[in-house]
Amino acid sequence: MSSAEGFHPDLMTTETQHTIASSRVRVHHVTACDISAETAQTVGMRRFAAISGSSVGSQNVWMGETYVSPETVSDNHHHGESETAIFVRSGNPEFVFHDGHGEVRIATAPGDYVFVPPFVPHREENPDPRNPAVIVIARSTQEAIVVNLPALYALPETPAGAILPSLTRRSPFDDHRVRGDCAQ
Repeated sequence: MSSAEGFHPDLMTTETQHTIASSRVRVHHVTACDISAETAQTVGMRRFAAISGSSVGSQNVWMGETYVSPETVSDNHHHGESETAIFVRSGNPEFVFHDGHGEVRIATAPGDYVFVPPFVPHREENPDPRNPAVIVIARSTQEAIVVNLPALYALPETPAGAILPSLTRRSPFDDHRVRGDCAQ
């Protein structure tokens, strides 16, 4: 017997308990029409949540998409303790962060991926005068964390001079490849 409510003969719970439990034992489908703008926002961008704690009961991941209008610069921001993975779906957005000496600009193209470590201040820009940029975002927290900032800054080093642990991982910012043949 098949049921849209997720009936399982071995799941003996009350209706309320079943509703909560069933969100963790089934596959969820969020259509493009079901994404929600009810998520943290930054000026210059429009974020939409697809996978979140509130939409599907996720506990460790948030996923959605962001639209950056033509000739737009977002506010400076970071995503708290959340790791952020970005896939460029369309357009040529640029990601800007501060390395301690000055601003570093990463130019991207459709099909590129970008990783933003926890707490790293950055901003997105779309210099194209006609076309929006659309990016797909996945974060390591169940809800979108957005901390808007007045300016970009480099993260401090620890007193011992070591880089903060979240920054010791290799990042796409370290050796961005030239577009075209993807040669290093």
